Amino acid sequence: MASWKLGTAKVLERKPVETSDCKWIGLERIDWQDEEGKKRVWESANRSTRSKGGIDAVAILALVSHKSWPSPRVPIVMQYRPPVGKVCVELPAGLIDEGETPEQAAKRELIEECGYGNPDKPSSGKAETWQQSGEIVSDPGMSAANMELVVLRVKLPDDEEPQVPDAKPDSGEHIVKELVALDDLHAKLEEYNKKDGYVVDARLFHISAGYKLASQLSGKL
Repeated sequence: MASWKLGTAKVLERKPVETSDCKWIGLERIDWQDEEGKKRVWESANRSTRSKGGIDAVAILALVSHKSWPSPRVPIVMQYRPPVGKVCVELPAGLIDEGETPEQAAKRELIEECGYGNPDKPSSGKAETWQQSGEIVSDPGMSAANMELVVLRVKLPDDEEPQVPDAKPDSGEHIVKELVALDDLHAKLEEYNKKDGYVVDARLFHISAGYKLASQLSGKL
């Protein structure tokens, strides 16, 4: 049993910091010219850990299926995020290591954060890449940070009862995972967004809202 409890972390202090003191992020001033020829200034925060492939990170939408389930289930993760001072409900995600492709990073991060698709543990299912977004950005008004969304299909063994695999988070990562039926995902996220001390990541919320809208238009929900 874990010796820690989600939701007990807290911010102790906030203060300005020099870029030279930052390990993960850099700040820069951008002098640019707009469409009418007027010179302007912009401020931007950027990751200092970008891989040679030009992509900073991956987010993973894993569709986990078993023959006994009427629809796929989606693993989501929860962890305290100091910038917002709340527990953030997110897709599994992570930075791309040097020499990795986004697909390789996605499969590694899914194992680390959720335990699914571990080739050493057949009961955790087999992860296959279904779709990759290519380069996308999430807050272009503030940062040049980018990522890829990788959609993985994870099929659990038909001849076994579905199991919740053990995750392998990095040292210092305090992550709680939850497996949610895709049809119930949007309602579940709305619950979390109303829960004190929690907030839902926009990328995950947009996926759930898009799926709900598509389902309503097709008459499924």
